[in-house]
Amino acid sequence: MSYFSTLKRALLEPASPLPPSSVFSIYCGYAYMAGGALFLLWPGAVQAVFQESAFIGREEGLIRAIGMVLAVIGWFYIFGGRSGASQFVAATVVDRITIVPLVLIGLVLTGVFPRVFLGVAILDPLLGIITWHLLHKERAQAV
Repeated sequence: MSYFSTLKRALLEPASPLPPSSVFSIYCGYAYMAGGALFLLWPGAVQAVFQESAFIGREEGLIRAIGMVLAVIGWFYIFGGRSGASQFVAATVVDRITIVPLVLIGLVLTGVFPRVFLGVAILDPLLGIITWHLLHKERAQAV
């Protein structure tokens, strides 16, 4: 068996029945991948969709890099969710309700893509809270 076939089989291995928090993480992963693909392939979406200011330097490359990072995060959410590991789900809650809003609100206050980053600074913690609620319900039912 080749290394590539081992990797392919591991990635495509059917997921066992997953708890709702893992399924929700998978859906969030698809949304992050879609948003990442949008910024990667069309950095002008920042102006067209979010009505941000025109680029004055090399921000287009920065938006593409943000898109790539967002797509990779989506990839990890999909496969982390498919693992069914509650540790993965809990870890996503922690960073979504702490790190993401703290960093992005700081950037918004300095005028860096305020509409884009404010939207993410609000939406991502909300998704984290929903995930936390699902995880809590699963744990409460297991007791």
